[in-house]
Amino acid sequence: GRGCQLIVRSSKKARPKASSTKRGSSAKATSSNRSKDPARYNRYNGLIDEAAHLYQLPDSFIRAVMRVESDFNPKVVSRAGAMGLMQLMPKTARSMGVSDPFDARQNILGGARYLRILANRFKGDLVLTVAAYNAGEGAVEKYDGIPPYKETQRYVRRVLKDYYAYRGGSAP
Repeated sequence: GRGCQLIVRSSKKARPKASSTKRGSSAKATSSNRSKDPARYNRYNGLIDEAAHLYQLPDSFIRAVMRVESDFNPKVVSRAGAMGLMQLMPKTARSMGVSDPFDARQNILGGARYLRILANRFKGDLVLTVAAYNAGEGAVEKYDGIPPYKETQRYVRRVLKDYYAYRGGSAP
């Protein structure tokens, strides 16, 4: 990968969940808001490449996160309030300099910037980076690994599966 070292490790045994709240940002696309247009999977290639170059992340990694988060739908909003292609929460969007989370370029660059910050924080560990993107940095630190949230565990598996598919040159 470009500047993002892949480290796969097993996390320590997760401690029991003590009334914590999970972020739950993955948007559930319903038939009414899910785009049927297959061109959506390539529509943002230039922006993904720009973000990958700027933040030194593999384009396949950004693409995988975007596919799982929004299935390339720029207008989707999750129940938790996450918005756009990279499903940025309002506070995260603001902290990444995103003024319009429904603007594809701003959203992709903001999401990639946040992924870079997380990758730096977790020393390039892709698994922890993905878990933190979904559940929050605090949850990953609290559990010293992937939090014991079913949604986050499923999210990490889906992003990594798509990442390896994109990296191998095929669509998931």
